[in-house]
Amino acid sequence: MQTVALVGCAHIHTPGFVNRLKARQDLRVKLAWDPDPARAQRHAEALGASVAQTARTIWKDPEISAVIILSETNRHREHVRAACAHGKHLFVEKPLGLGAVDAYAMAHAIEAAGVIFQTGYFMRGLPAHQFLHQQVQAGAFGTITRARGSNCHHGSLAGWFDQEWRWMADPRIAGCGAFGDLGTHALDILLWLLGDPKIVTGQTAVVTGRYGDCDECGEALMRFPGGAMATLAAGWVDLANPVSLQLSGTEGQAAIIDGQLFFQSTRVAGADGKKPWADLPPGLPHALDLFLNAIGGGSTACLVTPREAAVRSAVMEAIYRAGTLNRWVKPRLPKG
Repeated sequence: MQTVALVGCAHIHTPGFVNRLKARQDLRVKLAWDPDPARAQRHAEALGASVAQTARTIWKDPEISAVIILSETNRHREHVRAACAHGKHLFVEKPLGLGAVDAYAMAHAIEAAGVIFQTGYFMRGLPAHQFLHQQVQAGAFGTITRARGSNCHHGSLAGWFDQEWRWMADPRIAGCGAFGDLGTHALDILLWLLGDPKIVTGQTAVVTGRYGDCDECGEALMRFPGGAMATLAAGWVDLANPVSLQLSGTEGQAAIIDGQLFFQSTRVAGADGKKPWADLPPGLPHALDLFLNAIGGGSTACLVTPREAAVRSAVMEAIYRAGTLNRWVKPRLPKG
């Protein structure tokens, strides 16, 4: 039986995470803290937990082995450093940091502390993504030439960020706007498949103006060391997102359309791309459940590494900077 705590309850995914925690029989949530006492109280009551008056109460509690950090992005570094200093395993909602410097500082602290880490890139666990990752590793696409990731919804049109989650539409607090918020998920999949890009560019746009000058959509273009090019689309002003991923190479191609995978490869029998591909591996548990399994003694093999999480923040920062400068930019990547 593991004992965990919530550090911050600000993220839009908090209610969903609370439900996942309530469904677990192998842990208890002892404490919840948030700078807004009413918000902390609401989620603590749902979990049968107590409200911590300060975050320090959580760090000093020897019973608490792990924390789930759902605070605003500009608070992550403070909370991650404290968790590492007190040997707490940590799940941190995405994005890890406000940019490269912020994210790499956290990644280094996590690695030095030797604690278990995970972030909220749940899309890796989808059966189609698991399958494509396996096929890329097996060479079923030959030389990959291009890819496209897209992650969009209608959140701005529907006013999702008008009240409690207004901070997510304030780049000073969130570190980004719509493009970074949703795009980081599709970016994670692209980098998971293709590796780290060597150079990027992009543009973002304000569409409705509902959240001032916060961007509501964007597009990016990336080049990878092997020669592949990838585009990335994300935003809060789309009524639908029918084609979420495309991948093309000299010997294969794939597209995920309305959640169905169409796969063609000269190296895989029956892969003609004409009908949905049904021979998929089982999906993985949600990213949070993978973390909770790991702190209970399960495998850490499918967790996102601190380095991976930091690179996503660094690449996204470079895309935003490229849009401001109207040119290509090299992301700040770790040496080696």
